[in-house]
Amino acid sequence: MSVWPAWQVRQDGAATSWFHVRLAFGDGARVDLLAVLSEAGLSVEDVRAEPPLSLEDLAAVADWVEEPLFEACGRRLGADDGQGGGRAARRARPAWPCGAEGRRLVADEYRTAQEEGADPVLAVMDATGHSRRTSLRLIAGARDAGLLTPRHARR
Repeated sequence: MSVWPAWQVRQDGAATSWFHVRLAFGDGARVDLLAVLSEAGLSVEDVRAEPPLSLEDLAAVADWVEEPLFEACGRRLGADDGQGGGRAARRARPAWPCGAEGRRLVADEYRTAQEEGADPVLAVMDATGHSRRTSLRLIAGARDAGLLTPRHARR
C-alpha cells in the first residue's frame, strides 16, 4: 500500500488532511482512493478500482486499508501539525480478548441480544468496536467453536 499527502486545510486551529492511497495486488489489480483525516475521524471520499470492485469488495475496502492508513496518516499528521504522534487520531476500540475467551464473549453478546429481541450482529459490533464484516467473522468463529447453534440446518 502506498500513501501520500494530497493537501491539508487548517481552520480555527483544526487540520483536515487528504491522502491518496493506492493498493496494488500481485495480479495487476489496483485500488486508488482519497482518504480524509480530520478531528471527526477517517473517511473515504473516492474509490477507483481496476478491474471494478464487486459490492462486497467495495464494502471491504475500509477493512483492507484501515490499520495501515491510520498508521501512515497518523505519522505524517503528527509530524506536520505537532500532535505528537498518530495514535491519538485512531478510533478507540474497547479491549477485546483473543482466542477462546473472545469467542465465548462474542457468543454471550450474540445470545443476549437474541433473547432481548435486538439485532445480535449489531450487539457484537457495539461490544467489539469492529465493523460488520469483522463482527460476522467473529460470530462465525464462535459458531465453528460450537458456542453458537449453526446458522442453517444442513439437509
